[in-house]
Amino acid sequence: MKLAIIGATGMVGVQILNILQERKFKYTELILVASEKSIGKKIRINNQSFTVMSLEEMILSQPDLALFCAGSEISKIWAPRLAEKGCKVIDNSSYWRMSANNKLIIPEINGEQLMQSDMIISNPNCSTIQLLMAVAPLHEKFNIERIVVSTYQSVTGTGKKAVDQLENEERGVYGEMVYPHPIYRNALPHIDVFEDNGYTKEEMKIVNETHKILDKNIMITATAVRIPVEGGHCESVNIKFSKDASLDDIRKTLESNKGLIVLDDVKNNTYPMPINSKGKDEVFIGRIRKDFSQEKTVNMWIVSDNLRKGAATNTIQIAEYLITNNLI
Repeated sequence: MKLAIIGATGMVGVQILNILQERKFKYTELILVASEKSIGKKIRINNQSFTVMSLEEMILSQPDLALFCAGSEISKIWAPRLAEKGCKVIDNSSYWRMSANNKLIIPEINGEQLMQSDMIISNPNCSTIQLLMAVAPLHEKFNIERIVVSTYQSVTGTGKKAVDQLENEERGVYGEMVYPHPIYRNALPHIDVFEDNGYTKEEMKIVNETHKILDKNIMITATAVRIPVEGGHCESVNIKFSKDASLDDIRKTLESNKGLIVLDDVKNNTYPMPINSKGKDEVFIGRIRKDFSQEKTVNMWIVSDNLRKGAATNTIQIAEYLITNNLI
């Protein structure tokens, strides 16, 4: 198993390397790829030194599996080149997600869709992953008609330069700005570019990816907000069911699903927060309560580490699924 990581020095790439070690992922050769400025850099993993190489060198190395976390333009060009040579690709960018010819996979929800012929597999948006991890088991049992979601997303979702902007502003140091406004002590209702319909691309990703992965009949609307937090996306979610569902039934359903942790004891101020999720793979759910304004409707609060289950961990879980089911 020759394993390539494209974008190995970025925030998601670093997490992938950490999680590969944590989960004792087996490979015979590890191929690390990054931008031109990182080529030749040495990275130590398990007391072994690896040299970062170029994309062209990576192609010549003929990997069996490639994990992409280097942006849409890189995935657009290089994922097909690898797939043509028989290399399976799992892509973290948005480029292939809505393609009719490519699967969009959260292993716990729709991993069974994967087949031997799938060569480029997409990892969903981080906000979509944590939302669907929570609502998919509820949809299966109680049938969801409508979802209203507002996200409160960490600066790590934008990348290292956004973390640098937050830290610079906190220290009162002038530096490069990746956002159009200060992020320190602020909240920006603006993630990715605005589209003609008035929604941002991030908001439409949640809508479109939910329809592709879960059910195209679910009505869904989203508002995405960037907040000055390092690590962990939060979501306030309003869910309308077609069937009656007691709060006990909802909690039991969530608690019985792997990868979910219910933290919901408001008398003791217990509810999910980004500091609960940072460095963890689970999706945390709390503040589960009835919406008194409408029948068969509940509110909940969902938190997850966007760099792990929202990106790196889900990618590796797809790879593990392929290997376990002899699809690679």
